[in-house]
Amino acid sequence: MFDRILHLDDLIAEAKSLPAAPTAVVDAGERHVIEAAHQAALEGLIAPVLIGRKEQILPLQEKLGSSYPLIEAATPDAAAEAGVQAVKEGRVKLLMKGHLHTAEFLHPILKELRRATRVSHVFIAEINTYQKPLFITDAAINITPDLTAKQQILINAIQMAQLLGIECPKAAALSAIEVINPAIASTVDAACLAKMAERGQIKNAIVDGPLAFDNAISAESAKIKGICSPVSGDVDILLMPDLVSGNILYKDLEYLAGARFAGIVLGASVPVVLTSRADPKAARLASLALARVVHHREDLRRQAQRGDT
Repeated sequence: MFDRILHLDDLIAEAKSLPAAPTAVVDAGERHVIEAAHQAALEGLIAPVLIGRKEQILPLQEKLGSSYPLIEAATPDAAAEAGVQAVKEGRVKLLMKGHLHTAEFLHPILKELRRATRVSHVFIAEINTYQKPLFITDAAINITPDLTAKQQILINAIQMAQLLGIECPKAAALSAIEVINPAIASTVDAACLAKMAERGQIKNAIVDGPLAFDNAISAESAKIKGICSPVSGDVDILLMPDLVSGNILYKDLEYLAGARFAGIVLGASVPVVLTSRADPKAARLASLALARVVHHREDLRRQAQRGDT
């Protein structure tokens, strides 16, 4: 069992205690991208390997006074392919999105590095008004997942929560209401997921649903509505009904509630960081720290399963 991480600062501290991870920065020929990678390197989180056009990257490196390894790639698609190849060759342990579109970045990852049935994204939110980190999934990749997709998205999040020290996370399958209404498909999916967990089709978690956001987060709200749930008021994972709902919640919490975030893509052979120029520096660094810690703890878990010393 791993030590539980309750704060993003603890996550960053653990990442800094580890050797810097070789990290492919895919399509790195843009100022914000290289600055983010450079800052993470200065913090001891990563050892960047920059992928992209030499004529774009070298002048930016000179301005920063850096000299990170460079893999030339003429196009964003070629950069994405080169990042995947670097993983396959063992040259890098993490992948970080640069200036290319998310679809271009993910295409070769899904084709060649996918390890789970479904690749999904998890945000970790640290909010002053809630007693522990919240895992929000999926707000970045899966647009309108069906029941089978939601099952795998939830399994990915449960496995990450365990790596971060939550032995049996509590998950809420969210919808707009907390009762089953066949006209609202997400309520039916949520009920099925709860029953699937009860029957062992989703393991190592307590899953309840459908739950609305208020009665997932607040035990008092659930009590007022007559809901008796082991998840209400103590939820770890919020399984969103679709990407739009998840993305709106994530941005509401960031911009209106002052939440701090880290987020990575799960289900590939290495953790993947989807950075954005709109992300604050702290979020970029926290996401790279999360990727580093998840990769390290996954290695430890595999060694333990093999019986390595």
